[in-house]
Amino acid sequence: MGMPDLLLVLFLFNLSLFLLHEMDAIRRSEWKLFIVLKDMEDEKAYKFFTFVHLPLYTVILALLFSSYQTITFWVLDIFFIIHAALHLLFEKYPRNEFKNTYSRSFIYPMGIIGAVHLLALLM
Repeated sequence: MGMPDLLLVLFLFNLSLFLLHEMDAIRRSEWKLFIVLKDMEDEKAYKFFTFVHLPLYTVILALLFSSYQTITFWVLDIFFIIHAALHLLFEKYPRNEFKNTYSRSFIYPMGIIGAVHLLALLM
């Protein structure tokens, strides 16, 4: 396996962490952390939150299999870093249900791996 293949596997591992986090986010009602959704009835917020992932995942996967793959790496790596930082910032927020080792084991490595992958792309 050559270096580009290793970088792709690293990215796909990180994307998989993101997908696991989103599964965990449904269990932990992450929509309660979003200004627009936090006051919505739980069942409606759950349906909206989960449904919005269908176009999100479709766009991400389509871009990964396109000539925009490299820019997609960049955008998602930066997103993973910012996402982990935001979770860290909101650690003490009362509605945050990600204050456990299991949830953190997806969130924070995602930011670190995103930074490592981004640096590797620059080399």
